[in-house]
Amino acid sequence: MKRLLAYVLISLSLLSCSGKVKEYGLEIVNIYPHDPEAYTQGLFFHDGVMYESTGQWGESSIRKVDPETGEVLQRMNFSQKFFGEGSVVLDGELYVLTWMDKVAFLCDPETFEYHGTVRYPREGWGLTTDGKELIASDGTPFVYFLDGTMKMTRRIKVTLDGHPVRNLNELEWIGGKIWANVYLTDTILIINPKDGKVEGRIDCRGLLEKALKAFPSPREPDVLNGIAVSPDGRIFLTGKYWPALFEVRLKK
Repeated sequence: MKRLLAYVLISLSLLSCSGKVKEYGLEIVNIYPHDPEAYTQGLFFHDGVMYESTGQWGESSIRKVDPETGEVLQRMNFSQKFFGEGSVVLDGELYVLTWMDKVAFLCDPETFEYHGTVRYPREGWGLTTDGKELIASDGTPFVYFLDGTMKMTRRIKVTLDGHPVRNLNELEWIGGKIWANVYLTDTILIINPKDGKVEGRIDCRGLLEKALKAFPSPREPDVLNGIAVSPDGRIFLTGKYWPALFEVRLKK
């Protein structure tokens, strides 16, 4: 009941808008199979390969995935005591956040060889990069810009019509903007990285129903979470325990 109430309150807050924010729907280009056992936390491309980090205690992993078949090409599992979160590659290092342990794992992006950990002084949620810095969320209205040691260089407060937006989750850098899933909703926000203002809002309602219609699932799916852009500009979306990965285009 608490989760349902939170979903309603967050959704209502995102629906109220002055009209200055651009509104987008989705055109589905393709629907591909996706591992329904993957509690998706991070999704991104590096050197043309899709990477996915997954969460839950005892299920957390980092993987390389074939986006069109759903096949897991390579996988490394984390210790049962860690809850994996967002992930990205910067300067040849693979970073994987943990939720509440205040560390990030460092690995070789090709072999997944473990390089060590780096301290991270807040909850880990989403992670992306602009190619120069790491960009992270922690469920608050703030997005943090970090150097390779995860030391904060600056932060922005994300606002929609002047109101702070909480529950920012998985992040992706697309076209010079930050795209962010909002946890417990079917909404993706497009955020100006300079001032934190929400410039666009993407309505993703209906994707889960289409996922379940396209592919059976042995698990009950959770919320929308997972944004990736391929080197040729294709956009992919999925969710936690979703049996499908969507290739989409924005439509006004």
